[in-house]
Amino acid sequence: MSMLYHRLDDSPRGQIIKLLQRNGPMGIKDLRRALGVSDTAIRQQLQYLIADDLVVATTAPAKGRGRPGRVYQLTDNARHLFACESEDLALALYNELLLEQGPEVVQRLLDRVGQRLADQYRHQMRGLALQERVRMYASLLDERGIMAEVAEEDDGFVLHEFNCPYHELASAHTEICEMEQKMLSDVLGAEVELTHKIVDGHHRCSFVVKRPASSTQETIALQASSQ
Repeated sequence: MSMLYHRLDDSPRGQIIKLLQRNGPMGIKDLRRALGVSDTAIRQQLQYLIADDLVVATTAPAKGRGRPGRVYQLTDNARHLFACESEDLALALYNELLLEQGPEVVQRLLDRVGQRLADQYRHQMRGLALQERVRMYASLLDERGIMAEVAEEDDGFVLHEFNCPYHELASAHTEICEMEQKMLSDVLGAEVELTHKIVDGHHRCSFVVKRPASSTQETIALQASSQ
């Protein structure tokens, strides 16, 4: 079990929390399809989670002429289940660096940190095509406790991350998100656009990875990743 799941398990409650973290608000039917248990069992687990202030019930907009439905989503308290224990320390250190050194120095340090992270990932992806690099990166994130999945599109890929390992830090300093975007672009050797962010209220961060326009560009990216 990865470090970010140390307070979760594969119990029905743990599975519901992970599903809601990955998919956003879900209804009873959606949860039943995903878990393969009865509506009664799901409602019972949801009541426990609501009592613990980890889940809240809300009303979803009606579809067509139907009545509004009830869906369940995680509360802010549930976010701590996915947070790294050193997050408060990281935020405090970052703020102290800003006070002592100023934003320009901190930005240079942040660029260097992003480059070091990129170097670590690139080392494991030498000689791989873009699709393989994206999927390996998602797998490496999952090993770190960051739920991730990849969707393929006509012009590239979309990498979704369903929990943020440094949510408090990124909420206070958006340059953290920019560092991750640039780092991912360096790792994959491709143009990357950050279209959705958890810190902006979305239930996932989404990175659009553009496929190179020509095989020549892909070859250049492969050569860069192998260096």
